Amino acid sequence: MQKITIPSCIQKKMETLEAEILIPIEIMEDIFSRLPIKSILRFRSLSKPWLLRLSSPSFTKLHSTRPHRTSLFISAHDRSARKQHLLSASLDGEPVTHLMTLNDVDYYDTTEVQHLNGLVCFALVKYYYDTKQAQIFVVNPSTHQIFKLPEQDLDFNSRGCYLFGFDESKNEHKILIITDIFESGTLEIMIYSLSNYSWRKIYVEPPIRFDWDSLVFEVNGHCINVCVNSVVHLLLLDTYDILGFDLRTEKFLIINTPQGVIDHKAQSDYYPDLLKINGCIGVVCHDDDHVLEKNGMHIWVLQDYENRVWVREIIIFPESLIKLGCPIPRDSVIMDEIIISSRNISGDVMNVLAYNRKSRCFKSVQFTPGHQLPLSRTFWIDHIRCYVERMAPL
Repeated sequence: MQKITIPSCIQKKMETLEAEILIPIEIMEDIFSRLPIKSILRFRSLSKPWLLRLSSPSFTKLHSTRPHRTSLFISAHDRSARKQHLLSASLDGEPVTHLMTLNDVDYYDTTEVQHLNGLVCFALVKYYYDTKQAQIFVVNPSTHQIFKLPEQDLDFNSRGCYLFGFDESKNEHKILIITDIFESGTLEIMIYSLSNYSWRKIYVEPPIRFDWDSLVFEVNGHCINVCVNSVVHLLLLDTYDILGFDLRTEKFLIINTPQGVIDHKAQSDYYPDLLKINGCIGVVCHDDDHVLEKNGMHIWVLQDYENRVWVREIIIFPESLIKLGCPIPRDSVIMDEIIISSRNISGDVMNVLAYNRKSRCFKSVQFTPGHQLPLSRTFWIDHIRCYVERMAPL
């Protein structure tokens, strides 16, 4: 009897088919959920069944339970070309990934960046006399998905601000535009839901003795607000306490900062920073004179949110870093590293510094822009933000 020889390519396909039949779908999804997002996106293109399977809500939820690495979202402006570039980069120093470019952007246009659960909310704000208009985008840098909010809904007066929050009770991301209403003494809040893609308007009474002018929206080029426990938090200039807006109850609350923040402030003129550190609120006492004199920066972390328990940490900077200028806290990753400062562009390399809270050591992370983004003297990095790589859909 003649022996039949099966070509190797057909045999490989048969073995793959047998593996799909023999291995339960649950196990296959469990295996894929442990892969990097870049690999998952490539496997989606294998076939339509794989696309549906790896895009399903159940797989996305499973993937969100796995440990994920932290990457950086970078906003950069090219003054000569009047372009705003949105980039992403890993903390491993790989070449940056170009996400999108906004044209006809001037250097005086305000850019604001906030991030939550793998999504980045980016706004480009233009001022027109006593009003301002914002183009707001929500970006998932991991999947390269970009969603732009409708522009016609985003006109608000110059005293308005926008915030990015997450309602854990509804598993829902929300964008807020808060406007001061002089006549009624109330605050008008427009809330955009990323679940049903619609706006709604509410009116909320501010806390007692609240002064709109006391809100601090930006320090050192980044927005002073963080979302923790479904509450969006902002800093108050007059008392250096924290104003919170609860997305679940849609009411305001006040969190008192520790005495050390106010005492430290009395010695010089500066604004503290708000950071989200390992899921907690962090208040950074960023006093240039104190940092340059003592080589130290104080951070107060609200480790027990319900009981309002604050714990102080001190970052000691090496003299070599102090000589480069006073370090500026930029952002914090999900666990134990804080992006302390960004440096100027040198040649074809971008550099950022990260501080590890456990080892108390600094490291320099370098990025190459690649061929897609030639650097120039007019190229300026506006924002560097951390985000956790997730499959969160838009």
